[in-house]
Amino acid sequence: MNPMMMNLVWLLGGALLGYGIFVMIGFLRKAGAQRKAETILISAREEAERIKKDASLASKEEVYKAKESFARETQESSQELKNFEKRLLKREDALDHKADTLQRRERYIENLEKNLETQNKETEARKSELNRLIEEEKKTLYNVAALNKEEATKMLLGKLEGELQVEMAGLINKVKEQTKEAAEVEAKRIITMAIQRCAANHTVESVVSAIDLPNEEMKGRIIGREGRNIRAFEKVTGIDVIVDDTPGVIVIYGFDCVRREIARRAMEKLIVDGRIHPGRIEEVVENTRKEVDEVIQETGKQVCYEVGLHNINPKLVPVLGRLKFRTSYGQNVLQHSVEVAHLTASMAAELGLDANLAKRCGLLHDIGKAVDQESEGTHPVLGADLARRFGERPEVIDAIEGHHADMKPDFIYTVLVTAADAISASRPGARRESLDKYVKRLERLESIANGYTGVEHAYAIQAGRELRVIVNASKMDDNQATITCRNIAKDIEKELKYPGEIKVTLIRETRIIEYAR
Repeated sequence: MNPMMMNLVWLLGGALLGYGIFVMIGFLRKAGAQRKAETILISAREEAERIKKDASLASKEEVYKAKESFARETQESSQELKNFEKRLLKREDALDHKADTLQRRERYIENLEKNLETQNKETEARKSELNRLIEEEKKTLYNVAALNKEEATKMLLGKLEGELQVEMAGLINKVKEQTKEAAEVEAKRIITMAIQRCAANHTVESVVSAIDLPNEEMKGRIIGREGRNIRAFEKVTGIDVIVDDTPGVIVIYGFDCVRREIARRAMEKLIVDGRIHPGRIEEVVENTRKEVDEVIQETGKQVCYEVGLHNINPKLVPVLGRLKFRTSYGQNVLQHSVEVAHLTASMAAELGLDANLAKRCGLLHDIGKAVDQESEGTHPVLGADLARRFGERPEVIDAIEGHHADMKPDFIYTVLVTAADAISASRPGARRESLDKYVKRLERLESIANGYTGVEHAYAIQAGRELRVIVNASKMDDNQATITCRNIAKDIEKELKYPGEIKVTLIRETRIIEYAR
């Protein structure tokens, strides 16, 4: 065979062999697919059986749970019905008990009604008998007294009228005394409680401030050549400087507390600095004045915060702060104002009034003392003008203007401020006054009263704020007592100087003594 034929034969044989292999592979694939399909079918049947069993179990479990829930609900309902039956039985027992009680009460009331009817019949019978006896007595009395009914009635009513007038006067006096005592007790309780709630310490100041010196040489430097330094200092500050032989001390003197404080601080700075000449004095005094102004402003804010008043006019705050450097009879006016504010608020709270408004009236009652050294007029008038200018309420203005009883108060807050001001100013330690001067003033008060005819005793009480005078009733009648009391008050006004006011109480009483033997 030629090579071409051989190649063709091989080609045909390879093709047949490939076809046979392809047919065999297809047969094998088909057999594998069938086996796989059978395997999947078996798995599906098993899965279906398993799902069927699970569903059956789940349904049985749901049925069991439903039966159990139904049984439990049935049991609970049964228990509730039993409880309800028990409650009904208890209520029936209670109703039966109440019915028995009502029946017993009805029987008791019926017995009472029967007894009352019996008593009423007996009372009517006794009343008729009594009326009969009274008529017989009247006839007997008319026959004995030889008076008819009208005359006897008139005579009896006349006697009764006189006795009733005496008893009525005594009863009126008794009620008045009891009312007065109750009012005094309540007033004392309110004031005592206010004092207990407020306990303030006061710093005692005067018009003189002493400054310590490091050495005696400093006195010469303060005076300066031919006194130029001390004259410059007095001119700038408006305060007198006293340099005497007292070792290690100089004294600055002035009635204006703010200027005196500026001078004191400026002098201390100059002493520490050591450079003392007119130019330096003016510079230090000016800086110190600004510093004191800041202190005044901060003090006013601090006091408003302490008292709890946050709506005061900003222009009034520094005026209030100036009271820190103001004294009255040795008592610091700012601390006194704070104390009066607390006292007034406490008393107002006890009386059911506006405590904040009362506190405002008390704090500002002496605001006029911050400007009374710069303007003419009394501090109540100046303070009231300031309050009007800065838009204060009428109650505050009235309290400022009338807290010394110079005018009739229009508001109750003025009365409270007056009382609180007297408490703060007259309590022991509030105002500095030498013992000799204090005793002499009390002796003079008593001697003025004892100088009048008919006065038996005179006592100065309440730290000299009240003079109690006891007169002889046989030597002085009521009209003379009134005139004498007024004359004593006028003499005190002429001869004595004192803060606030002095109350003169004149007592004239008649004592009647009888002995029962």
